[in-house]
Amino acid sequence: MSKIYDKLVAKEATLAVIGLGYVGLPIALEFAKKIKVIGFDINAERVKLMQNNIDPSKELEASDFENSDITFTANLEDLKAASFYIVAVPTPIDESNLPDLRPLLGASKTVAQVMSKGDYVVYESTVYPGCTEDDCIPVLEEVSGLKWKEDFKVGYSPERINPGDKVHTLSTIVKVASACCSEALEEVAKTYELVVEAGVHRAASIKVAEAAKIIENTQRDVNIALINELSIIFNRVGINTYDVLEAAGTKWNFLNFKPGLVGGHCIGVDPYYLTHKAKKTGYHAKVINSGRYVNDSMGFYIGKQTVKKILNQGTNIMDSRVLVMGATFKEDVSDIRNSKVVDVIRELESFSVNVEVVDPHASSEELQHEYGFGLVNEPTGKYDAIILAVNHEEYASLDESYFKSFLPEGKGVFVDVKGIMKDKISDIEYWSL
Repeated sequence: MSKIYDKLVAKEATLAVIGLGYVGLPIALEFAKKIKVIGFDINAERVKLMQNNIDPSKELEASDFENSDITFTANLEDLKAASFYIVAVPTPIDESNLPDLRPLLGASKTVAQVMSKGDYVVYESTVYPGCTEDDCIPVLEEVSGLKWKEDFKVGYSPERINPGDKVHTLSTIVKVASACCSEALEEVAKTYELVVEAGVHRAASIKVAEAAKIIENTQRDVNIALINELSIIFNRVGINTYDVLEAAGTKWNFLNFKPGLVGGHCIGVDPYYLTHKAKKTGYHAKVINSGRYVNDSMGFYIGKQTVKKILNQGTNIMDSRVLVMGATFKEDVSDIRNSKVVDVIRELESFSVNVEVVDPHASSEELQHEYGFGLVNEPTGKYDAIILAVNHEEYASLDESYFKSFLPEGKGVFVDVKGIMKDKISDIEYWSL
């Protein structure tokens, strides 16, 4: 009997990707250059865009859709043609910072309704160790009536997509793969090797692969939290954090992390999945929770520091105007999910500051819907402070005269969250993390 990998390569079997966002769409298109693919998303409007070679996430060009053997659909029936399912849906947190598994379990139910004996299901969504086996597989078994390991195989291969990064892409980043048995692992790994030039690391177990992914982002989160805390200390001491980092960075083994707002759907979310699992085992994670507390409070800290600097210039805070440049969770992307710039804006508004926001990448409608504020097309009049919150490429070429043109003569504050203008500003009051 042919293995699933051989059938996929011979185009006798079809691979389906469930969830076509930042993670799912690039994977689906890469596979579609080698094998038959079905791209499934529950959002019919997004599917229509993709059918017309448009990426709703604005990450891919129309040319990326070319020479692809792919069918985009929102129709459940179409999924029945697949034998190898990749689940790439979001794993967010709720308002209490607890894992929200509804998209993942919903996708599991979707797959279970269409899967057949001999099929493979591989999860890419970031989860805590044990989630695939304890939460997802029971749904697959219950809804499909099939038995795991006997009737179908399950794997886990965490996504490593970095939105906005054109260098570290799906094909150039080593892929971690795992499965329920050695035979299934080989099939899953070989399938991914079709599209991942950097190679596939075969993990010892599904739990190991889940843990590996979640500590990648937890490690970054904790390290950034340390630098954010240091920036608060250095601000009180009266020295610039970036000057300190530059000096410390001359040592060969210094880890060069930068302070900043830690949002998005990875670093700002994943550690909560790990602390949730830790709590279930009876352990309260101290370092990880402390790091999360520091990073989650940075937006409010930046807002408060801006207000203090406006007040120090003798301006009535209730009459003040602030321009915030950038609203997405990171530079050069349109994604606003879990953007911590929102915390800066809310803190300013709590002091009755009049805030205007510009962003060349974000959607004003999405921001209005998600957070209750929209964008202005361009700066209007004079502001008492300008906050460069996100380092979009469009802002990198701006100089001091540009910012001065929107500040009152001889007054005003320039807040450079990530310090990219440090050596370009000399005539206006400057502050960065």
